[in-house]
Amino acid sequence: HYLFMTGQARYSIPEEQAEGSYVGNIARDLGLDVARLMSGKARIITKGNRQYVDLNRDKGTLVIKERIDREELCEKTTPCSFSFEVILENPIQLYRVTVEVIDINDNSPSFPKDEIYLKMVENAAVGTRFSLESADDPDVGINDIQKYTLKPTDHFILEVQNQPDGGSLVEMVLQTPLDREREETHTLVLVASDGGEPHRSGTVRIHITVLDANDNAPVCNQAVYKADVKENSPEGTVVTTVTANDADKGINGEVTYSIARTAKETKQLFEVNVKTGEIKVAGKLDYEKSKSYQLNVQASDHGGYTDTCKVIIQVIDENDNIPTIQLMSFSNSISEDSPPGTTIAVVNVDDEDSDVNGVVKCSINSDVPFKIESSLTGYYTIVTDNFLDRESISEYNITITVSDQGSPPLSSSKNINVKVSDINDSPPKFDEAEYSKTVPENNSPGFSVFTVSASDADWGQNARISYFLEEKDINGAPLSSLVSVNSENGVIHAVRSFDYEQMKSFEFNITARDAGSPPLSSVATVKIIVQDQNDNPPQVLYPVQTGGSMVAEMVPRSADVGYLVTKVVAVDVDSGQNAWLSYKLQKATDRALFEVGLQNGEIRTIRQVTDKDAVKQRLTVIVEDNGQPSRSATVVVNVAVADSFPEVLSEFTDFPHDKEYNDNLTFYLVLALAVVSFLFITCLVVIISVKIYRWRQSRVLYQSNLPVIPYYPPRYSDTLGTGTLQHVYNYEVCRTTDSRKSDCKFGRAGSQNVLIMDPSSTGTMQRIQNEKSILDEPDSPLEVSIDAKRLKSGGARIVSGDNSEYIRLDEDK
Repeated sequence: HYLFMTGQARYSIPEEQAEGSYVGNIARDLGLDVARLMSGKARIITKGNRQYVDLNRDKGTLVIKERIDREELCEKTTPCSFSFEVILENPIQLYRVTVEVIDINDNSPSFPKDEIYLKMVENAAVGTRFSLESADDPDVGINDIQKYTLKPTDHFILEVQNQPDGGSLVEMVLQTPLDREREETHTLVLVASDGGEPHRSGTVRIHITVLDANDNAPVCNQAVYKADVKENSPEGTVVTTVTANDADKGINGEVTYSIARTAKETKQLFEVNVKTGEIKVAGKLDYEKSKSYQLNVQASDHGGYTDTCKVIIQVIDENDNIPTIQLMSFSNSISEDSPPGTTIAVVNVDDEDSDVNGVVKCSINSDVPFKIESSLTGYYTIVTDNFLDRESISEYNITITVSDQGSPPLSSSKNINVKVSDINDSPPKFDEAEYSKTVPENNSPGFSVFTVSASDADWGQNARISYFLEEKDINGAPLSSLVSVNSENGVIHAVRSFDYEQMKSFEFNITARDAGSPPLSSVATVKIIVQDQNDNPPQVLYPVQTGGSMVAEMVPRSADVGYLVTKVVAVDVDSGQNAWLSYKLQKATDRALFEVGLQNGEIRTIRQVTDKDAVKQRLTVIVEDNGQPSRSATVVVNVAVADSFPEVLSEFTDFPHDKEYNDNLTFYLVLALAVVSFLFITCLVVIISVKIYRWRQSRVLYQSNLPVIPYYPPRYSDTLGTGTLQHVYNYEVCRTTDSRKSDCKFGRAGSQNVLIMDPSSTGTMQRIQNEKSILDEPDSPLEVSIDAKRLKSGGARIVSGDNSEYIRLDEDK
């Protein structure tokens, strides 16, 4: 994961080109195609605030973005060039591009002043030299100043000397003696011309005043002065002092100092005391802009004699530049399954100071699972140092710190935020592994039983949970016929009313599945306990109540107190206190003769039976349960108080029979017979009509002269009438996994058989239709591409539309 310079390119362009001008085909020169530039999001990275060149990713070319002034960019430095980097991502590639700016002749030579005034003594010797301000041309090379011309040349000639620093020392040499009495002033024109095309030139007028004799010129104590000064020194700091001596006396021996023939920028940084020659700092010195300066200090007397002292000033670097941090490439999101060593950012650090002040060290905070590695000079990559877990920490704040080695050291920092993107690595988790809920029986369908809840530590789509029932049979019925679950919120609803007497409890599994890819799931067990309600009245088992016959218990007249006449036996299918029964005597022919046991239902005599007691005794016993509210049933007990059976018969023959019941039964039997007869006759008429219609259709086709083209349903083949089957049989398979969905559709084309799978089977709903032609051979098998194991586990069976049994399903094959 180290970042290396992949390649480099170099171009040359003239300055002052218009915006949008072509620079070069970067894609071709770097061996890249345009698609790579687009997919890699290629872009230009510059160190400064200005970007002169732009990248056209669609064409793979570099064009001018901003007008380039070579003189502003490089001043006198040749060759003049600037560099930038082209960076591509996925994978990260770095290319360095250097553009050389070629000078054009767009600047004319110029002199610092339009007019120069000189004073010369009349006794100046032939050969005396007079220094002149040289012209300045920002252009370089052939476009720079190539020659100076002086006119007229009656008394003076021009000599130009090139200096080591690239400048020119222009001197005017006296060729013939001056005579103040003959001509007190002279006006000359100095022309500076460059060599560019077209030629450009600058002029200055020289006005010479001839003075009386002053035969000694000032002389500098040193030809060259050298001094050091720290950058950022405050204004007024003394750099050095220049001194010059003049052998003349009086006013002719007074020397004044001035800075002459020095670049304009240099003059703004230093000043010289006119009388003392003390040189002071006048502006802000910056080592990073210029490491040294050269001043030409001119010592002049009042007679016009001058001498030039060269002063070389070296600027000492100070640690005054804070290191800078620039993000070259940054991914603010990283997947939590990224392996250690994955690059998330590329940074460039720079310190404009030099030597030890410019040596930088880059680091990041230690409380994050990342590390920083050095690649190219000034470039660092931030990579993962360990595995990430979004569920533990979802984002990281990384502080990039860079410090130099200066004294005191300077540093800067930059904060970046990296978010960890989620992957589906956490399955849903139920609040409880097993749920238990009591539901009263006789609940209304759609009743909300309770809610199961699962949570997922993942985020977004990976944490969106759906709930499903695991289909199973309970007491022979599918689970989906008992309960359903809302897939969104986990609310379990009762599909139908529960009956405690049929099912006291049942268990099933519910699955929580997230929406990740691949999805993860977990299972919880749910137990539903049906709570009994008092919804069943007591049922009397004895004595048996009949509609047409009479049953009576006999009590002899000799029965004593406490004689057991009979026992009322009743049961309640409810449970608990809802099934606790109590017996009470509601009505009786003689309440003083009998009593009923409250708990056991035994009917006993409470006194001695006498001859006065009636033979026929009718007791009405009410059986009541202990539910809230209570339910009850009544039973009539006939008691015969007699010693012999004939006596009983004579008394009980006058009990009326239920004639109304028999009349009603006869009426319903006659009505049922009439309805069945009507349906039979209707079906017979319909069958006969269909047969006649089909016979007529076959006769029309037979008598027609048109060729008969048999039609078969789409995607099925004709049997050609050679097999035992006269119709095409279409088969469909319907499967479903969702407890909330169950569907099986099939068309009716001729005679049709349908192959049905058990709805509780797993897999998504599929409909498979046989597209294979039925072969001519009678025993040709009809193939359906369903796995044999799937047929057996799905409880496959054949359902024929017309009850025909021509096809048999072999589950093993």
